[in-house]
Amino acid sequence: MGKMRGLNILAAGMALLLTGGLVQAKEWTSVKIATEGAYEPWNLTLPGGKLGGFEIDLLDKLCPQMQLKCTYVVQNWDGMIASLNAGKVDVLMDAIVVTDERKQAVAFSIPYARTPASFAALKADLLPGQTGAKGVRTLSTAPADIAAGVADLQKALAGKTIGIASGTVYTDFIDTYFGKIATIREYTTSADAILDLTAGRIDAVFDDVTFLNSIMAQPGNQQVAFTGPELAGPIWGEGEALAFRHGDPELKAKFDAALKAAIADGTVKQLSEKWFKVDLTP
Repeated sequence: MGKMRGLNILAAGMALLLTGGLVQAKEWTSVKIATEGAYEPWNLTLPGGKLGGFEIDLLDKLCPQMQLKCTYVVQNWDGMIASLNAGKVDVLMDAIVVTDERKQAVAFSIPYARTPASFAALKADLLPGQTGAKGVRTLSTAPADIAAGVADLQKALAGKTIGIASGTVYTDFIDTYFGKIATIREYTTSADAILDLTAGRIDAVFDDVTFLNSIMAQPGNQQVAFTGPELAGPIWGEGEALAFRHGDPELKAKFDAALKAAIADGTVKQLSEKWFKVDLTP
């Protein structure tokens, strides 16, 4: 998840073959946008049921400019790609990170944010080095570079239990580089991992720093703290973007143009600072 989310590439690819090629070019006047409404501060459900968050605010500004009627459809992440390729929704918006593997299943807009990730624990000194942005480490996609960049973290987490949301861009990273030295516990949602952390059932969680910042600001979670450096760079892909069917290039082009303008005029920066307290403009 965001969170940076995983896709069932095989299933998505099959669905694409069955449905994507049948979509006819059209002039878009309305779209259905799928989101979880539960991955704050990217998207969340406010009291009373209204949606809010960075992504909602962004599209609430862009849709009128594109002369599009945008309707949000709230659903679980696991079913989003199937809904997209079945034509039930037209756009996916859920802090989805662009990767080469995912490009096989969906078409992406230009990125509208780029976020680092971090470990969090009940003890800020669980891991060595400066915490947060002051200790940021930029990692490439080269396995040797990644291994060197996390060697001290592996040593500190040996014998510990790490919580991670399943199906995210971070899941394989944790399994690959920490699976042999620590116990990895996967959760359906990132929030479930935090619950086990605060209950003392696991030693650390790994997730998107924007999600963790939001969690730490909630009542009852003040004991959760960043530990170790932020991990950033190409390892997490190109950034967060909207996802479309490969058969809808006109729709993707419309959103690309709107996003480029929103980045250029500072709209993305303004909303990023509002919701994340930092500028995540790519």
